[in-house]
Amino acid sequence: MRINRALRVSVGAIALALTAATAAACGGGDSKSALDNAKEGKLTIGIKFDQPGLGLRNKDGSYSGFDVEVAKYVAGKLGVKTEDITFKEAPSAQRETLIENGQVDYIVATYSISDKRKEKVDFAGPYYIAGQSLLVRADNTSINGPDDLKGKKVCSVKGSTPASNIEKNYPDTQLQTNDTYSLCLEGLKGGSWDAVTTDDIILAGYAAQSAGSFKVVGKPFTTENYGIGLQKGDQELRDKVNDAIETMIADGSWKKAFDDTVGASGYQAPTPPTVVRY
Repeated sequence: MRINRALRVSVGAIALALTAATAAACGGGDSKSALDNAKEGKLTIGIKFDQPGLGLRNKDGSYSGFDVEVAKYVAGKLGVKTEDITFKEAPSAQRETLIENGQVDYIVATYSISDKRKEKVDFAGPYYIAGQSLLVRADNTSINGPDDLKGKKVCSVKGSTPASNIEKNYPDTQLQTNDTYSLCLEGLKGGSWDAVTTDDIILAGYAAQSAGSFKVVGKPFTTENYGIGLQKGDQELRDKVNDAIETMIADGSWKKAFDDTVGASGYQAPTPPTVVRY
């Protein structure tokens, strides 16, 4: 009897350990799909917290920006009210992990669609087309485009497309990467580096927020298709989000959201993109 009892305890302990290991391997995220959560009337959406005009957590705890408006519109089309959305910060280097682990239902965070990223996540969209540019101090006259970056110190964020582009195509540049663009801005203002690089629409928001301190220089030198990041293989969700983006563009909500957010900096709304279904 003592042997059988001990054996049962051992088997139970092993089963418990295996369960814990399986949960850890799955990332500990919500096992429900985004559409399951939407049916229950709630969604967790990843956005940036430090990009004025796009994704910003305000001092009063509210959120504002074009990405935020896109995220809310899509959620509404999925049947979720704005007040039932939980916004979660999605730093560039953590976006795929947040989606894969089920910590967010989808991400709207200046998320450029790329083949490398599509190995891990799916995308709906694009909902906006941007281009990489440069931000410098207002009194800088030596940098007017990427060809002037040789030997210069340039900051971008870890895991971002702009950082990868500088590293690959401008090897003579001294690239510095940080976790957030706000840290890059602090270093630029203090003279730690000569320029900050990311997409033009993001830089326009920073320039507007710190009027007189910075300026965007040169023409965009890449094309960045912003997509909404989703769990890989969730075709139904991707179709519904694509439908929502198309409707947002068609009914005028897309332009209104842009004018009310990024447009406040003087940046003119471009022609809306065409959603690509694959």
